[in-house]
Amino acid sequence: MCGIVGYVGADEVAPILLDGLSRLEYRGYDSAGIAVWSGQDGMQVVKAKGRLQVLSDIVAGGKNVTGSIGLGHTRWATHGEPSDVNSHPQVSEQGRFAVVHNGIIENYMQIKEFLQSRGVRFVSQTDTEVVAQLLEYYYDGDLMGAVSKVLHRIEGAYALGILCADCPDKLVAIRKDSPLVVGLGEGFNLLASDVTAMIKYTREVYYLDDGEIAVLDKDGVQVYDGYFQPVEKELHHVDWEISAAEKGGYEHFMFKEIMEQPKAIRDTVFPRIQDGKVVLDDFTITKEYLEELDKIYIIACGSSYYVGMVAKYNFEKLLRKPVEVALASEFRYCEPIVTDKTLALVISQSGETIDTLAAMREAKRLGARVLSIVNVVGSTIARESDDVIYTWAGPEIAVATTKAYSTQLAVTYLLGLKFAELLNTISDEDYGELVRALLTIPSKIEEILAHKEDIQHYAALYFNHNSVFFIGRNLDYAVSLEGSLKLKEICYIHSEAYAAGELKHGPISLVEDGTLVVALASCTNLFDKLMSNVKEVKARGADVLGISIESQREELHKSVDAAILVPDIHPMLLPSLDVIPMQLFAYYVALMRGCDIDKPRNLAKSVTVE
Repeated sequence: MCGIVGYVGADEVAPILLDGLSRLEYRGYDSAGIAVWSGQDGMQVVKAKGRLQVLSDIVAGGKNVTGSIGLGHTRWATHGEPSDVNSHPQVSEQGRFAVVHNGIIENYMQIKEFLQSRGVRFVSQTDTEVVAQLLEYYYDGDLMGAVSKVLHRIEGAYALGILCADCPDKLVAIRKDSPLVVGLGEGFNLLASDVTAMIKYTREVYYLDDGEIAVLDKDGVQVYDGYFQPVEKELHHVDWEISAAEKGGYEHFMFKEIMEQPKAIRDTVFPRIQDGKVVLDDFTITKEYLEELDKIYIIACGSSYYVGMVAKYNFEKLLRKPVEVALASEFRYCEPIVTDKTLALVISQSGETIDTLAAMREAKRLGARVLSIVNVVGSTIARESDDVIYTWAGPEIAVATTKAYSTQLAVTYLLGLKFAELLNTISDEDYGELVRALLTIPSKIEEILAHKEDIQHYAALYFNHNSVFFIGRNLDYAVSLEGSLKLKEICYIHSEAYAAGELKHGPISLVEDGTLVVALASCTNLFDKLMSNVKEVKARGADVLGISIESQREELHKSVDAAILVPDIHPMLLPSLDVIPMQLFAYYVALMRGCDIDKPRNLAKSVTVE
């Protein structure tokens, strides 16, 4: 959730920290701060509640704080309200240690009470301050000795950056269940919670594994394991351009990323279709394994969970194997029935989502084989999976996902086809038809985007609704869940998605004059049933915005108040087209309501605490 940046080198550090933090704003935060050490001024800590610009103004863009080593942080409040005092970095009582922290120290109250009983005074409500104070308590001139003792006392999930006034040429970075990356440069080195913060300065990085400790100075980086034994790390090269993480003339990252979806899907799909066949590199799942498979568990959170809902319908149709979709945050607590013949398909944009990571580890513990779909190369979920398929969406900055959802969806189509081919549960004719249709998705999305002004018009008609219902059946219901989530996330509108057949089982009691109902009616075999549900809500005063395919234009207009049409495509692939107008609709509604589209309140891009 929060953002960490650290730098040690020869240049003035404060502007570098501010620049790095600005590239992490998308992760969500409510305060920011920096700690810089210099021989002349000692440990300088400046923190401010609110947007990063407030902090930047206080330090004049970094000019008022001098030094060439430091840490920066953007905080999303967990322990203690958003305030200057609760902002990071947190500093020990004597000012010797400054600490930034992502995650949660679960036993912080016991540690705090222990230190208070020995006269240590705390100034914040945060769990992070106990790390700084505990470092000071154990420090006897041996920095790494103090770090070791602290790590044996604290429990929880954390990424830590530590600056010690007695060792002003070193930064210490520690990772446990929260992402942390080290960047390597010439005469300088960096640490950050995301490579976007350092890509301007270096493309060579180490991804820290759980339990690893990195010590950075300007000349090099040494990584240690939990026993403080040196570790040889694999060097990764980041090959996307910095422009991919910039707006490029668009008003918002979300709109830019909506418009990038045709390219993202081409990049994800086209290299994996060769001579009319799905080809997945480094894919080790065999026909024999699939034949023995007793179940596929799809494990994910948020939008990735809704990708899983679509995949369930398609997988069961193609494979004739049972598929269960599980919320990662619930998976560990429902005593799931998992065997060594269970495939856990784990979906995560960041590859670091804490609930998904924990659920994946539980599935592995129970004997499941893990196949993951992630966007971030070298992420923890990718590294710990038996097989991984990357989406090539590029960096996604807006909190509300668009192109990550679409590319995850595209990968599930590839997987469904690959599995069906191995199991021989699809005819050559149907296989070829689906592959050919899959290759048309990007161009058909471009057709929808070319008429985005029509969707903007409908947003202008309906933006003042404060309660919206989405209804659909089968795949239409599955994709409507994502459309509803978009309105919640960026428009702050109460929105719910229901399987249309469930209306009479309760939800229709909420429909009254002027209620907006978005009816997805792309599944032609269920079109008439869906129109019956449309009539039910219209009879109770609802305004109905219909979404369907071009071939249903005439019939759709007979029943709805307004209609958005997408090109015809193979029925199993319709979610990839239907989601586009719903993304655009949410974007334009948020724009008209004056919402902070890229950084919606209370949300973060990567959820790294439970």
